[in-house]
Amino acid sequence: MLNIDEQEIKKILPTKGPSFNEVKKYLDKYNDEYIVIKCGGSILENQNLFEDFIINISILNKLGFIPIIIHGGGKRITNELKNNGIKSNFINGLRVTDEKSITIVEEILTIFNKEITEALKKNGCGSEGITSRNKNIISVIQENKELGYVGIPTEINKLIIDSIVKEKKVPVIAPLGLDKDKKVYNINADTAAGAIAKKLNARRLIIISDVEGVLDKNEKLLTEINSKEINKLIMNKTISGGMIPKIKNCIDVANNGVKGVVIIDGRKNHSILFELLSDKGSGTLIRK
Repeated sequence: MLNIDEQEIKKILPTKGPSFNEVKKYLDKYNDEYIVIKCGGSILENQNLFEDFIINISILNKLGFIPIIIHGGGKRITNELKNNGIKSNFINGLRVTDEKSITIVEEILTIFNKEITEALKKNGCGSEGITSRNKNIISVIQENKELGYVGIPTEINKLIIDSIVKEKKVPVIAPLGLDKDKKVYNINADTAAGAIAKKLNARRLIIISDVEGVLDKNEKLLTEINSKEINKLIMNKTISGGMIPKIKNCIDVANNGVKGVVIIDGRKNHSILFELLSDKGSGTLIRK
């Protein structure tokens, strides 16, 4: 961690975040380890939640943590496609992306990416955007012909991420990739975040969503769960629909070198800080 005195830490921390005494205990836990944070478009489109997210990432950066951001596009992509007369269709949670659609998807994600990097800079946090046209780090192959320009990550360029981190900047990564012919593909943001977390052997993958976490049959939050327990919840349909691919991706990541995957509720103030720097955590921790 950075060599910061107690008074400086107290100045950095928000008044409604974790207490100083809690934070002090966790400062060395993530020393020099990557924390991959995926944030969905629904959270980033809400101005208050967006500002909270930017503040949280800036605080982590100032405390010497190494956050890596992967962002979605969500409704902004859907709305822009609609404005261009294109209906959004999904197969197993993945957006069908034809040749006209990929141009719009790429444009919206690139704009979103710039908004995040600029907001971090305004908050005193160095950042650098990574898109398909700027320092692309994700190589892909096509998922299948039915989905069109939707890619599966095959390789992650860690050197580019490391070079940004070395400058004490936060990498902000759009879920876009290039195939061997340099064609652009849209990637499910959870899948992209998982591939990056595995490549970096990250300490944590944090998925910020607009749900509380994984809930049991009585809709009570499960604070920690493993892959065996998750399979039971899928079998009895406690976990269903679009949550299944999200959870399966989490299990895959947890089984491939990442010490813990957490789904947290981005609608709660400072949920990232409470997850990393408090005793109670936030959301559901998924282990192998």
